[in-house]
Amino acid sequence: IMHGRYKFLLFHVLAFLGRNELGSAITDGKKAPENSMLYMASVQNENGQHVCGGFLVSNNFVVTAAHSFVFFSFDVVLGTHDLSRVEKIVKYIEKICQHPSYNSNTRENDILLLKVGGKDNGYYKVQPIQLPTSEININEKCSVAGWGNTECNIVGELRVVDVSIINRDVCKKEWSDLPVNVICADKGLCKGDLGGPLVCDGTAVGVASFYKNKDCDTPNVYTDISKSLTWINKVLKQNDC
Repeated sequence: IMHGRYKFLLFHVLAFLGRNELGSAITDGKKAPENSMLYMASVQNENGQHVCGGFLVSNNFVVTAAHSFVFFSFDVVLGTHDLSRVEKIVKYIEKICQHPSYNSNTRENDILLLKVGGKDNGYYKVQPIQLPTSEININEKCSVAGWGNTECNIVGELRVVDVSIINRDVCKKEWSDLPVNVICADKGLCKGDLGGPLVCDGTAVGVASFYKNKDCDTPNVYTDISKSLTWINKVLKQNDC
């Protein structure tokens, strides 16, 4: 899908000036260390407001949740943990690659690739994250990061929390209509965190898809990236969709 009019902003990390925490973001989370998670992205609406997360998987592709992509104009911020202190480098989205089997009603295959166009200037700090080569194991310790919080607000600084992968049967007690190609974790997500990566051992294994509104400690659901690898690798190899 051609979307040449859409803008894509890349940002580099500024010197840390110090400020108060804006709130309790990711449930029970802590501030993400500086110069970590350089793949994290903030998808924003035309007013510059954070809408959902995303993550860089190659030099010119960002992954986010398909359901989040509902705005006619948007920006994507990379290379900073602090959304309130940034300098921008403008790039353009050349194409939007939605999973061919995405179902907006069930959230099945809730994943989207954004192709980035334009020149780099090397000022910002970004680094793609690895994709999985196999399915994730139950009880594995992972992490999720984002700019959302439990108060239904958006925080300015990236926060991260450790989570555990849980059994699908346990997850179905909260989600009777659970999609097929998903991973469940025990907690962590809230408003503003969707679209971000579930990271296990330095690998992005899931895309944050949904959680129970106003109850962030119930099992959270992620699109299983391993089930979409054939499609993702095809798009990355062809540099097109």
